[in-house]
Amino acid sequence: MNIELQVLGSALRSVAEEMGAVLVRSAFSANIKERRDCSAALFDERGRMIAQAEHIPVHLGAMPDAVAAVMARQPSRDDVFILNDPYTGGTHLPDITLVSRTELGFAVTRAHHSDVGGREPGSMPAESRTLAEEGVVIPPTRLDDAVVDDLVSRMRNAEERRGDLRAQLAAHRLAELRIAEFCARRGRERIAAAMDELFDHSERAVRAALGRLPEGRFDATDVLESRDGDLELRVAVTMAKDEVVFDFEGTTAQHDGNLNCPLSVTKSACYFVVRCLTDPDLPASGGAFAPVTVHAPLGSLINAQPPAAVAAGNVETSCRIVDVCLRALGRALPVPAQGQGTMNNITFGNARFTYYETIGGGQGACEHADGPSGVHVTMSNTLTTPTEALELAYPLRVERHGLRIESGGAGRHRGGDGVVRELRVLEPCRLSVISDRRAHPPQGTQGGLPGAPGRNLLNGEELPGKVTRNLTAGDVVRIETPGGGGFG
Repeated sequence: MNIELQVLGSALRSVAEEMGAVLVRSAFSANIKERRDCSAALFDERGRMIAQAEHIPVHLGAMPDAVAAVMARQPSRDDVFILNDPYTGGTHLPDITLVSRTELGFAVTRAHHSDVGGREPGSMPAESRTLAEEGVVIPPTRLDDAVVDDLVSRMRNAEERRGDLRAQLAAHRLAELRIAEFCARRGRERIAAAMDELFDHSERAVRAALGRLPEGRFDATDVLESRDGDLELRVAVTMAKDEVVFDFEGTTAQHDGNLNCPLSVTKSACYFVVRCLTDPDLPASGGAFAPVTVHAPLGSLINAQPPAAVAAGNVETSCRIVDVCLRALGRALPVPAQGQGTMNNITFGNARFTYYETIGGGQGACEHADGPSGVHVTMSNTLTTPTEALELAYPLRVERHGLRIESGGAGRHRGGDGVVRELRVLEPCRLSVISDRRAHPPQGTQGGLPGAPGRNLLNGEELPGKVTRNLTAGDVVRIETPGGGGFG
């Protein structure tokens, strides 16, 4: 890559990063403002991702489908579209996406809102069976004041929802301004040409890296834990020359719960795996996705059809897709042991407040090092809400937050430790927990031992991995997250 192209690429990425900074600093909810559960990216006029901020993998890999859905509505220069429909480019309902035009294509933000309506506060019910139970479904819609008023009226804490949407809009106005300034300074045609080359450069780099990997077909299976028993995921990964195909034939059919996920999430997880194993330091663009083909049976757990519920698919099934794909490729390549394989989703809320967070755990060890402890793994990349911010804004108190010592699997290199997080509620509310790896621990590799499975407790009594309960003032919820597997 020549120097001028590096400069132009860095400038585009800086716009995406600044979009993210504006969104975070302008947001009202702790989930966006403190945990940074949001993402931003720039697309060209053909709907190809060109630059992204280093945000949330599951958001970013699924964004191209959202842009394609908006492009089909023929947006004009001043339009901003909003959507969250998982079957039209979304992921799950709390992830609200905005798409707007710029002088050179599209700006996109996706943010997890702390509530979008539905049967449970926080819109992450553990026991939903249909999409309608999970919240307000927004197909690609032109956004104006009347649409905002209508949407927030159907969500809890309407003014907080309005504030977070305005923060997203501020990020889009910033993108439009910066791209216009960039074109005036460098020339529109030159930047458009640079976008083409940045896309092509990523594709060439990933294809070259794939060409250096062993060819063949590699199979694996893994399971998700549902209230009705284990759900099996199967994958066959075929690597040939400079391409890779992920075929999920044989995976369980979509089920009567919310571990289903749309195809956009499945593709996002596969893209993440390829990036990790090829050129992880390559500036990301949609070109890196071009050598990847995903086959997922229609109506299966990982290509669900409406009206299937999907709240947990985005957060839990996406993690297991990464796990099973890495397990398959581990037959040909040295891959790390399994990490915690769950986002440990926990939601508190009532008519007055909603609070959502995910909790880190242990990463698997690799052939050269121990796994890190207390981190988000695979498809998440968020922070922990600071105790001071949490206790100031919500009727919750942090009783304990620390590492779960020796929960990582033993081996030549040890898996990372999980986390212990205890929260006391100070007023009656509802609790929803969506977690996994409670019955099946993260596996070690090359002889390394498994990490410890996770545990959920309410006042010392064990809870299932996926549960919704009433809480009274003084109740203590304790989450012990899984440790990573050991290596060797």
